[in-house]
Amino acid sequence: MDAALEKKLREMVDRHEIWQVMMRYGRGLDRLDVELARSCYFDDAIEDHGHFVGTPDDFIQWANQASLSFESIQHGLMNHICELDGDNAHCETYFLFTGVAAKPPHLLAMGRYIDHFQRRNSEWRIANRVMILERNIELFDNRALAHLPSAYRDGEVQPATRDRNDVSYQRPLRPRKPRPVITLPMK
Repeated sequence: MDAALEKKLREMVDRHEIWQVMMRYGRGLDRLDVELARSCYFDDAIEDHGHFVGTPDDFIQWANQASLSFESIQHGLMNHICELDGDNAHCETYFLFTGVAAKPPHLLAMGRYIDHFQRRNSEWRIANRVMILERNIELFDNRALAHLPSAYRDGEVQPATRDRNDVSYQRPLRPRKPRPVITLPMK
């Protein structure tokens, strides 16, 4: 393999590994999985996250406590720019955060993570982060869909949980058994 191709492949692997850290971060916070979220940071990292500035351990505790005011949350990661510089990477990742409250209004937050990643002992993690909040938006329930029945019948377990019981942790995945289709009322 020539040197130019080898360099490109190394950069592709590095970017993929950094993106996997970002994915673990979102899942870790969404599922209240402290161990998974913590695996994204080096011990000496600083998280500068709006009202919070501090260590990864303190941030995860703070974020989990704040997210418990919602019934569910999701971190959606979007545009991702990653400039590699040896064992350092400088990244900007756009995000959408949704927090579903027991009653409206719900929260949609838009912003960016500005990250300094480092590779230490062959592993990429966040060395420092600044979160930039661009906007908070109130969301209300969609009344057009309010008449639909639940997709889960009596006795069926809702597969979305905020812990390691969530269906995404199942190995192998166990979907519900096929059943007769219910005709949905249309308005």
